[in-house]
Amino acid sequence: MSSPLLPWSDYVDLLKPAEKLIDLTFEPHNQQLRAELYRQLLMNLSQGYFLYFQADADHPDWAPFLNSVYLLQPNPDDTYQLAPVRGDGVYRIVGNRGTVKLLTFSTGANMMGMADAPGRNFGYFDADDLALGPNGELEVILSAERPAGHQGNWWPLHPDAEFIMSRQRSYAWGVEREASLAIERLGAPALKPRPSLETIDRQMRELLSGFTQRLSKMWLNYQNAVLQRGVINKIELADFGGAVPAQSYWQGIFRFAPDEALILETELPARHSYWNVQLNDELWNAVEFVQRQSSLNGHQARLDSDGKFRAVISLEDPGVPNWLDPVGTLQGMIIGRWYQADALPIPTLKTVPFAELRRHLPADTPRVNTEERAEQLRARRIGAQLRRRW
Repeated sequence: MSSPLLPWSDYVDLLKPAEKLIDLTFEPHNQQLRAELYRQLLMNLSQGYFLYFQADADHPDWAPFLNSVYLLQPNPDDTYQLAPVRGDGVYRIVGNRGTVKLLTFSTGANMMGMADAPGRNFGYFDADDLALGPNGELEVILSAERPAGHQGNWWPLHPDAEFIMSRQRSYAWGVEREASLAIERLGAPALKPRPSLETIDRQMRELLSGFTQRLSKMWLNYQNAVLQRGVINKIELADFGGAVPAQSYWQGIFRFAPDEALILETELPARHSYWNVQLNDELWNAVEFVQRQSSLNGHQARLDSDGKFRAVISLEDPGVPNWLDPVGTLQGMIIGRWYQADALPIPTLKTVPFAELRRHLPADTPRVNTEERAEQLRARRIGAQLRRRW
């Protein structure tokens, strides 16, 4: 039997068609955008290595999925990890709940980028529904049926499940303590085997010619659909496939000139347990959110005296607490979330000359000086780095 292994240059050639994705961007002739697309493809390649080579369904482990490095497209408040499973297996998750705002798990198949068709979601589970130990100890079994005689925590595993994803949501960055989690398959061989030549070849082909390109293409097409609906400097409610049943999304394309600002304004639901807003760039990457304030959540944001949330999107620091910094991006997408909310307000976006910004804000809007902004950003980046992100 001849070896299926190709020369290294042939594997590298599998990446070449990805260059054509530039034609799906908002500005195909923009060289800065082309450079950032190349960077995104390298990001996808790095992310995909974990997903294809770190673990398998018999010997699962948590792979970094979405975070402050893998930016297509995380909620900045969330850290996502992915573990491979198989629907006929029995799995156990152990660890500690921590004190993060939210710790949830979901099961599914065809994770984005790993298949041509959109992903399927089977189950959504909240760790707060589990019986925990006195210090937050956590243990839960996942299987098609509850094991005979098992009286502890149990979640059903769909027969077609291919992965389980954990989502850790932090409201007070660096203050809340992240969960610690381990996963194992019960009854699996104790020793993880050396991967075969055929397995490595198959996974390299899938990573280089599939995942790296599919992930970018999926979200570029998504953005273009929003553009074609004309949702520019407008907001619409969105549905991301029901992956988080208690969460509703709102979105729109923001677009402004260098001497303009956009004012985001919204009421808040009377009852809710979480909300946030974030900016994405032209490639659907979450805009840098560790070193820059491109997102805000209900803990970080300042509400005005009338109870509304107002934020300013502008290139230059507008000197207000709720600056959403686009980091040089004049267009992209804005995404917001209402979680466990009794209403779904739809925010508005208003374009104003930057020089006249104060005329369009409440008179009691505080002024943030250079020193105060520096301290705000310092607290943000320290808090972000204290979180466990991968």
